[in-house]
Amino acid sequence: MTATAIRSTRVLTPSGIRPATVHWEDGVIAAVQDHADGEALDAGSALLAPGLIDLHGDAFERQIMPRPGVRFPLPVAIAETDRQLIANGITTAFHGITCSWEGGLRSYATGHGFAAALAEMGLRLAAQHKVHWRFEAYSLDALAPTLSMLKDGSIALLALNNHMPAIRRKIEQAGKLLEYAERAETDGATFRERVQRALARESEVGDALRELAATAHEFGIALASHDDTTMEDRAQSRALGTTICEFPLNETALEDARAGHAAVVLGAPNVLRGGSHCGGMSAADLIARGRCDVLVSDYYYPALFHAPFRLAASGAASLEQAWALASSNAAAAGGLKDRGQIAPGLRADLLLVDDSIADHPRLASAWVAGRRVYHGD
Repeated sequence: MTATAIRSTRVLTPSGIRPATVHWEDGVIAAVQDHADGEALDAGSALLAPGLIDLHGDAFERQIMPRPGVRFPLPVAIAETDRQLIANGITTAFHGITCSWEGGLRSYATGHGFAAALAEMGLRLAAQHKVHWRFEAYSLDALAPTLSMLKDGSIALLALNNHMPAIRRKIEQAGKLLEYAERAETDGATFRERVQRALARESEVGDALRELAATAHEFGIALASHDDTTMEDRAQSRALGTTICEFPLNETALEDARAGHAAVVLGAPNVLRGGSHCGGMSAADLIARGRCDVLVSDYYYPALFHAPFRLAASGAASLEQAWALASSNAAAAGGLKDRGQIAPGLRADLLLVDDSIADHPRLASAWVAGRRVYHGD
């Protein structure tokens, strides 16, 4: 039968993990009852939890271009990404699509094409897919079309990035120059020319960012800063009205973001690996100290599913607290009022998890808007 109700002795509700029966109708949770009432799928002691909401994931890039210069059709890449998301419990995905002056994989053309393909495939996909548009500060040729995308509802979250200082520094390393050039689908000399061409318009950057921020606010679109490091970065982020601070690079920037009521976003891979891959702050330590609001998959989808269990096992947070980082907290930061918790009136985005084996939780089933989209072994 197709279940419209499920019961478990361990349901993760806003009031904690407890026995309950969850009923849904037309994709929306109708009731969460303390007692078993009527026919329901009996999940025993498996954990029933809200679907994960990933505010920043860019692992899809490896489906588009798994090797430098080797591209695959967008519908193929998106379908495979969708399967990976659902298999890792991510029922709502904000794809971190980079719109950069670099060209190639992170060009406006590739990003817009990906967003258009997502919209076209729509209901054929299992997860709900949204666009997290990462606008690189010097991408001035893409300003007008990005403004149009904000106005027509194509973008659900706008991040204002500026990787130019790091790129200028790193292209002096032959290996990094080659890496950037390959991603941009060009050669090293041409990539250097693109850097110089972008820098020549530096005086236009400030006005462009202010126009983007104003448009995002006008249309109710969540606005994020990225890789804030200095107090000058934070002053700009505050002035632009950002409400999300992605991956602050030190505690000074992080604390300023919290003081300004911006949600601090950290990477789940950092938790799973036991530290940052680039020598940054420990996400687990910051979570233990209550300094993180949202966890995201960043570059590795499985990390978002496994990180809450790792945090709970280490004592850095309770499972309820850790799960909220990628469910209710993520929903609030992303402006999603219809999901993120198991509660009446919200979407029936549900995960059934077998976490009986230490260090190896397994997704048993997943529902998106009440439709069962995944069933494990």
